Amino acid sequence: MRTAQVSRNTAETQITVSINLDGTGISKLSTGVGFFDHMLDQIARHGLIDLDIQAKGDLHIDAHHTVEDVGITLGQALARAIGDKKGIRRYGHAYVPLDEALSRVVIDFSGRPGLIWHVPFTRAMIGEFDVDLAREFFQGLVNHAAITVHIDNLRGDNAHHQCETVFKAFGRALRAAAERDPRMGEVIPSTKGSL
Repeated sequence: MRTAQVSRNTAETQITVSINLDGTGISKLSTGVGFFDHMLDQIARHGLIDLDIQAKGDLHIDAHHTVEDVGITLGQALARAIGDKKGIRRYGHAYVPLDEALSRVVIDFSGRPGLIWHVPFTRAMIGEFDVDLAREFFQGLVNHAAITVHIDNLRGDNAHHQCETVFKAFGRALRAAAERDPRMGEVIPSTKGSL
């Protein structure tokens, strides 16, 4: 099983993330930010990834440090769980609709961190969740997982739907990219021989 557990403790946050890339989509989430927990559940459920994320942060200030640091810690856990990347498909993409909204996410386990983000949210807040934090989460994740991720919301009028399609599509694309390809055997999917 490709699993990892990572803890991150700072003056602003205390976070523990456990991940199982070969799971069934079970999640146990407690970040103190309800909408964010709902989004993390989308990654687990649609990625068939078991996630246990426990976070305590300085929410009396705002949710920024908590959301960003969960991204960082999840990225570190993902990097550990994927290991040397032998036999994985490496690339994954997904289009996910939710009513009027449609998002596309493309992932490459490249070994190079890069986030390309085109999500024109129609409003600044979803309940008490600042939509800017969605990008902060993914930036932290890709930087520490060393993956390249393109995220595009192609259309949408409802910010909740826009955000949810992004997280669902990320889960689906991650599932595809991390999946083992039986034809690859123990080969690293790169002409360089490493990722």
